[in-house]
Amino acid sequence: MATKEYSMLLSFREIIDILIMTAAMGYIFKDVFRKEEYHGYDPLEALKHFRYTSGWQDFKFAALVTAPAIIFHELAHKFVALAYGLQATFHASYEFLGLGILLKLFNFPFIFFIPGYVSHSAAASHLHAALIAGAGPFMNLFFWFACRTILKNKPFIRRHKTWHNALFLSARINMFLFIFNMLPIPIFDGAQFYVNMFHAMFG
Repeated sequence: MATKEYSMLLSFREIIDILIMTAAMGYIFKDVFRKEEYHGYDPLEALKHFRYTSGWQDFKFAALVTAPAIIFHELAHKFVALAYGLQATFHASYEFLGLGILLKLFNFPFIFFIPGYVSHSAAASHLHAALIAGAGPFMNLFFWFACRTILKNKPFIRRHKTWHNALFLSARINMFLFIFNMLPIPIFDGAQFYVNMFHAMFG
């Protein structure tokens, strides 16, 4: 059972970190993930023709389609860790967010950074560690398929045409985060998931 120390799901500092990360994501990607009006918009193609704008609408739209994928990914790590009685805290990665802002200011055509992470106490079994590591990517998998399912609902899309681009981009972003994070590379969630699951199954 979790102790009183873990009873608060989100601390005030974590909420501030989430807000700062969301604002940074909106600024960094406001010229890439823009509020386009046509259905065939491809964010990967947009990266090849990096366009700039200071529009408030583009800032809000970029934050809307990028931040939730990261926030729910990290909170999945946190809440699964809390469910196993571990201490877990979300942190905005200020160093990487700063790097992302610098890369944008210098007009780099490709921006890669880690906007946030969750730290948790190390006293976890291999099975628990695997489930904690996999929680983030599998949350992205859930949102990827949820967005795809909604996009296939033609009557819904016809009634809510303005949602199409946001859902399309959210599906792409969550797809990327799931596949990328499940790669068996040491710094990624995938490596922690595979290694700990192997030990949990085979000792």
